Amino acid sequence: QVQLVESGGGLVQTGGSLRLSCAASGRTFSSYAMGWFRQAPGKEREFVASISRSGGGTYYAHSVKGRFTISRDNAKNTVYLQMNILKPEDTAVYYCAAAARPIATILREYDYWGQGTQVTVSS
Repeated sequence: QVQLVESGGGLVQTGGSLRLSCAASGRTFSSYAMGWFRQAPGKEREFVASISRSGGGTYYAHSVKGRFTISRDNAKNTVYLQMNILKPEDTAVYYCAAAARPIATILREYDYWGQGTQVTVSS
């Protein structure tokens, strides 16, 4: 069992930056691929970024590539999402997720989810 708690969301102006953090419980954090998803009102939850167990592999949605960076610190049981050059279309609830596999890029591959953190980008 893995419990995930996101933090770092908030209100930011267009062009600004935020860093999301996701703290995981348990001693097996390095056994899980980690990902970030987001869900805007009236829309389906969508993939944002993922990182492999070791941190050596990262994957991004086309819409965020070059602006967002996912990273992890296995010693701190934490995964991060650095978000730069934010746009109003980035407004959503952002969810952290863990997958019991080397890497995962689609929603159904993830086993555990956090409660989400709101990111709002004003125009």
